Order: sequence, then structure tokens, then C-alpha cells
Amino acid sequence: MAPSPARRALTVLLLGALLAPAACKSAGPDPIFAEPEPSASPSVTASPSASPSPSAPPSPTVKPVTVKNLQWYLSQVPDFPAAPAPQRVNVPESSSAVFWFRVPTNQKVAFITIDDGALSRKPEVIEFIRQAKIPVTLFLNSPAATQHTAYFKAIEDAGGVIENHTITHTSLKGKSYDFQKKEICGSADKLEQLFGRRPTLFRPPFGERDATTLKAAHDCGAVAVFYWTQTVDKGKVRYQTAAKVVKPGDVLLMHFRPALMDDLLAALKAIHRSGLTPALLEDYVG
Repeated sequence: MAPSPARRALTVLLLGALLAPAACKSAGPDPIFAEPEPSASPSVTASPSASPSPSAPPSPTVKPVTVKNLQWYLSQVPDFPAAPAPQRVNVPESSSAVFWFRVPTNQKVAFITIDDGALSRKPEVIEFIRQAKIPVTLFLNSPAATQHTAYFKAIEDAGGVIENHTITHTSLKGKSYDFQKKEICGSADKLEQLFGRRPTLFRPPFGERDATTLKAAHDCGAVAVFYWTQTVDKGKVRYQTAAKVVKPGDVLLMHFRPALMDDLLAALKAIHRSGLTPALLEDYVG
């Protein structure tokens, strides 16, 4: 007896229900219970001998730290040829001191000068000057010289010479004769009292001067008033001309500042590069 249409429909429905789970499994795993994707391998720090990855940035180069002590500075001083026997320059007779930017000499020498004295006085400067045999002229303000006499006497003992730079380090240009004479003579008197020698050279503060300055300097015992041709600060030489060379007779100016050791060394190297030798200013004038 053939099944009825209703019975055939029920049979088809039951077969579909039985086959449905198999069709789902053949399509792939259930996403809820799927195996997780394998994670990336953890990074490994390469040993020093391992080759770096081409994409890795290069390791920074560690530069050795330079210990700039006295021995280091002494090791950097150039080997100069012997200084020539000094030929003193002619200072014309006058009622005023001469004013010079440089010493009028053709000898292959240059001159190192240090101004002021109040700001910084490192003890190693004394030994640097002594052991390197640096000829230096100190243009000091008398109050700084009074307060730190022992320090400047030590530089004097090392070969330096002390000259005049006024009392109060004020600009003299345009001031009266009496004012300028008090500043110059008052400082000269005190420096003579402290060091046993009256200054014969004078440097006006900031280099500012007029005819009255030269007259007052002469009347206080100075034969020459000096400006400069190069300045040195923080270890750098600043030239006054485009040639950037130290010429015979040039005067280099620096100050008693924290970087004086670097300034002295920079001056020595600049003088050496120019084929000159440092000499003492007072051996030529004053």
C-alpha cells in the first residue's frame, strides 16, 4: 500500500532534520569553540654578537668623556719655537701716553693679556701658567687686586706682570681730567703698594678712551694705553679681521672668567697656527 502524501512529507522533514548537523560540521568549526590563532613569537633581545635586524635602528655611539684637568690642558699646549730675543719698541716722547691696538714689531710674537680679576680665580690657572710657561699681562682693577692679592701674586711669581685697569671699571671717555686721573692714578697707587711695582701700561675699561684718558694715563706713570686685536671667550678666538690669523705684535684679550683655562689654550693654539710664539708684553714696551 503506497504511503499517503502526508506521510511522505513527514518522512522528508525527518530526513532533513537528521542531515542538517552534518552539513554544518562540514562547513568548518563552530566559531565559538574555534582554536585561537597562534600568537606572534615574543621578541628576543639579541646578544651582543648577534647581527642586528636590518630594520633596527643603529645603537647610539657612546663617546668617551674627556676629563679636562690640569694635565690634559698641559698635554694640549703646542710646541712653540723659541721666542726671539725681544727688541724693545720706540715710544715717542710726549705729554700723553701712546695708544696702540698692537705692538709695532715685526718679530714673530703675540701677546696674551687678562683683564679685571673680580669674577673667577681658579687655582689651576696659576699652575697652568707656571708649568706651560705662558707669558701673561694682567690688567687688574685695584679692588679685585686688593681682595685677592695672594692669588695675583702667585701668577706674578709664575711669570705674569700686573698692569692698570682703573678702580671701578667705569668708562672714562668724555669724563673730566680729574675724574679720569683719580680712576687711573688711584688704581696705580694701590697696585704699586700691593705688588711693589708701579704699572707702566694701562687698558681703559671697554677700550673706551679719549685724549684726556691718554693725558691722565701719562701723568699716572703709563707710557702706553692698549686696546686689543683679538678677544678670546669660552675657548673661542674672535678675530677682528676676516683673515682670522694672529699677526706679529697682536694683543689677545681675555678675562678672569670660569673658562679661562680654555681661553688660554685657545690663544696658544691660535698663536701657534699663525707661526708665532707668545711673548711678554713688558719685554717690548713699558
